[in-house]
Amino acid sequence: MPLAPVVILVRPQLGENIGMCARAMLNCGVTELRIVQPRDGWPNDDAIAAASGAIDVLNSAKLYETTAEAVADLEYVLATTARMRDMVKPVLKADEAAREVHHRHDDRATPNCGILFGPERSGLENEDVALANAILNIPLNPGFSSLNLAQAVLLACYSWLCCDNRFPPAAAAAPEEGDNAALAPRGEIETFLQFLENDLEQAGFFRSPPQKPTILRNIRNFFFRSSPTMQEVRTLQGILVALRGKKRGSKAENQS
Repeated sequence: MPLAPVVILVRPQLGENIGMCARAMLNCGVTELRIVQPRDGWPNDDAIAAASGAIDVLNSAKLYETTAEAVADLEYVLATTARMRDMVKPVLKADEAAREVHHRHDDRATPNCGILFGPERSGLENEDVALANAILNIPLNPGFSSLNLAQAVLLACYSWLCCDNRFPPAAAAAPEEGDNAALAPRGEIETFLQFLENDLEQAGFFRSPPQKPTILRNIRNFFFRSSPTMQEVRTLQGILVALRGKKRGSKAENQS
């Protein structure tokens, strides 16, 4: 994995949010967490419960009394904020910030980049932002741009991951032999289409004989392109059987 940024939570209020941040970090392969003055103390049982297994991130988290101490060993710090500040600093979107972190971490053994996240209610104070090299801003709906703390951490970490994502996509589990989820063999689909053609013929669907081959070809193209499963083909066959029965019942009622 590329060298990940350090995540610094400044005066977080709820243990649950710290746990969810740890979970979001580990989802993206980000593992170094620093916490400045957590309101409800540390360690925190609520954080452990909300981490959903990301316990290693919490167990290795470091505590600090001030933001300045938490970033003292870092060379490049981003401050996440949605508010305009009376400061002259570069403002980067999440993808731009991620590329900057990757660039600065090239050929390094230890991280020198960190991302500051403020308290849930008020966000970072100006004194915290003043310690940063740049501002990380995530453009959202201006009418509703508020993010949960863990959501903000996830967006920043995922943007970093997307710059060089080395996790392979999860492969769908192969269906077991005979499983209803297995794709239907072409012969099964063809058998169903023969039944469908016969029912359409009896119902008078093909009103123009010259058009019949074209219509049947379109139907076949649709079913073979969609690659139905065995269960789906059986369901369609059941529908035809039910419609035949209903049709026969209607005839019997009319005759009586």
